[in-house]
Amino acid sequence: MANARSEGHPSVRPQAGQPEERRGHFVVEAWAELKKVEWPGQNQVIQGTVVVLVACIVVGTYLYINDQVWKQVVSKFLLGQ
Repeated sequence: MANARSEGHPSVRPQAGQPEERRGHFVVEAWAELKKVEWPGQNQVIQGTVVVLVACIVVGTYLYINDQVWKQVVSKFLLGQ
């Protein structure tokens, strides 16, 4: 019983020059998609950066405080120091 791969479908067997054509086609399609993108303005970029920095500071502070508390708990109760 013959399967689809042995029947010689063009999508299965690459022909000479096909990888270069696919690469060029990919670049053209990618460039077309990039033209459709609505890029953020400077204010949106600044606002997003501030949000990320504030979130990092909040989470970092929480983790630091949590670490200090657990360090005391472990040293006093588990290690007996």
